[in-house]
Amino acid sequence: MLGSKLPPFSTQFTVFWGVAFLSIVAPLLALFFGWGWWFLTAVAWFLLGVGFYDLNQTHHAIRRNYPIIGNMRYLLESIRPELRQYFFEDDNDDTPFSRAKRTLVYQRSKQELDKRPFGTEEDVYENRYEWINHSMQPVHHDSSDFRIRVGGKECTQPVDLSVLNISAMSFGALSANAILALNEGAKTGGFAHDTGEGGISSYHLKPGGDLIWNIGSGYFGCRDESGHFNEAAFVANATKAQVKMIEIKLSQGAKPGHGGILPGGKVTAEIAAARGVRMGEDCNSPASHTAFDTPVGLLEFVARLRRLSGGKPVGFKLCIGHPWEWFAIAKAMMHTGIKPDFIVVDGAEGGTGAAPVEFIDHVGTPLREALRLVHNTLVGLGIRDEIKIGASGKVVSAFDMARIMSLGADWCNSARAFMFAIGCIQAQSCHTGRCPTGVATQDPIRQRALVVHDKAPRVAHFHGNTLKALSELLGAAGLHHPDELRAHHIALRISASHVTLLSTVFPEFQPDELLNGVLRTRVFKLGWPMADPHSFKAQGNITEALANIDLQAAT
Repeated sequence: MLGSKLPPFSTQFTVFWGVAFLSIVAPLLALFFGWGWWFLTAVAWFLLGVGFYDLNQTHHAIRRNYPIIGNMRYLLESIRPELRQYFFEDDNDDTPFSRAKRTLVYQRSKQELDKRPFGTEEDVYENRYEWINHSMQPVHHDSSDFRIRVGGKECTQPVDLSVLNISAMSFGALSANAILALNEGAKTGGFAHDTGEGGISSYHLKPGGDLIWNIGSGYFGCRDESGHFNEAAFVANATKAQVKMIEIKLSQGAKPGHGGILPGGKVTAEIAAARGVRMGEDCNSPASHTAFDTPVGLLEFVARLRRLSGGKPVGFKLCIGHPWEWFAIAKAMMHTGIKPDFIVVDGAEGGTGAAPVEFIDHVGTPLREALRLVHNTLVGLGIRDEIKIGASGKVVSAFDMARIMSLGADWCNSARAFMFAIGCIQAQSCHTGRCPTGVATQDPIRQRALVVHDKAPRVAHFHGNTLKALSELLGAAGLHHPDELRAHHIALRISASHVTLLSTVFPEFQPDELLNGVLRTRVFKLGWPMADPHSFKAQGNITEALANIDLQAAT
């Protein structure tokens, strides 16, 4: 709380200080120049009162960071339906997240009415429109706290995980107050908070919410002086009671195959402590890992971390690129007998991290294709029931969850929806340090606008209300649990006169068919023979393989 303190002299408080100056000067001028200046004095004093109120209220981060002028956003918001209806875009046009989806998150996080009259605003006859088929025998659920157990045969500390959790976002990318609010909300709601690859900070630990520790190629929180993996540092963090699962990050949807550097000027004492680096020095996150360089090596690293953590679930996260690299990992599972407890598939459309435009728009496989590929591979090898699959990529609504889970996901992760829940307005200035709501900044002045005790309950409310909506969707479809969802439950319009099911677009493999040599689709015909469990490199000539596949298809 700011209390009665005055704001510092910073650019976002320019209007406030201008009004304060005017409130002093105007009455002096009024003494000499008449009643007109008294009117201006009254206006200035009124606005100054508004400014002091804005600085002290805790519900609106924009108004705390931009007193007086910040109220324009809410004024325009109140008349936006008319402005937008006649002059601008509709609810579903805005990108990367539509206003309709952002509004849904705001409503559910604030416990406001999320119902809507007058029917759908979607064009139900437009290509790619989707819906879930309902049943004449709907099911009532006594609870919407859906969970799945994560932990294979080698795991001695399995976890009953919620089907909706906070996706990976690091301290450093997000502010201290944002991390505190997210973790406190996760603790209240009984779900998990992925740390992101920036390490486990004091702000992750203080509220006491369950953590999924994300370990990237920089090994932040478990590295030695040279930036390589350090067992002792890993054990110190992995054995903390709050750490429930360990996730090795191979790649992420925002910028797969791309490393990064946090400049030394941004490496504060707190960030340095969380990452295990020196304050003020450049913090390098390489494009690839140094602890392994083959598929077999990856799985041996998985087994090593599981042992060092005391038997906690260990898995990896990836955005699918060359299919033979994923197939090589799958073959390595069969070759070594080592299996991860879980795999998180990150779609190319997802990712909160800032990245080059080319990477954001044109690198990586979208979630649906990637998820189905991973799911079908595990089914075809007969090991799907041993490995749980998480999925992330623009998951906001209960229908988003149902669609993704119908394609094989056991649970969903969401990043930006939870950012919206704590006040993000999609200003898209996350990488500049000038986030207007204090979510994605290390500026102490800006992040003070995000009041933890106000935002943390919103995180829990969004989670609970979204799962309640999922419960109602499942009930309408006659299903008892999300694990019953299949691709044939979701219908998809291909054209004005053609409707199909997702199971037709994304067919499901039969158990063990890969073991029996059945390669049903082109991606398997191309990639599976080229995959080697001892190397990520393609084995054979890709051009010749493509020509043979085309010939087989033609004959």
